[in-house]
Amino acid sequence: MSAFVIDASVAVKWFLPEPHAQAARRVLSGRRTLLAPDLIWAEVGNVLWKRCQRAEIAPEAAQRILQEFKRFPLETYPAKALLELAWSLALQHRISVYDGLYLALAVGRHGKLVTADRSLVDAMAKDPLASVVVWVEHLR
Repeated sequence: MSAFVIDASVAVKWFLPEPHAQAARRVLSGRRTLLAPDLIWAEVGNVLWKRCQRAEIAPEAAQRILQEFKRFPLETYPAKALLELAWSLALQHRISVYDGLYLALAVGRHGKLVTADRSLVDAMAKDPLASVVVWVEHLR
């Protein structure tokens, strides 16, 4: 069974009609272990909050999505345990520490980081760790 680290850009697409949502849902098929830093809960919550603020989704619908998301089979890891490596990766690759947390988990667990964040994919494109970062549409 392969392990995929899922970032919030993918997870939110499981629930909202966005570009690449169909590809993001493919992550849920098959027998894969899905991992994420525990930061993902707050990041997905923040995306939903922003959508509520822009009147793109009703608060009640966002609340239902949060409840459903909490039931997903996602193994989370404490950001605190990943922070040192995430910091190093962020500095080295000029990515955010948030993205560094997801990348640190993928590196540490010898998995793939699946993302719908094009800027992260582009930032890592010419790096030896490029093979760790998978654009959601390229997932097989």
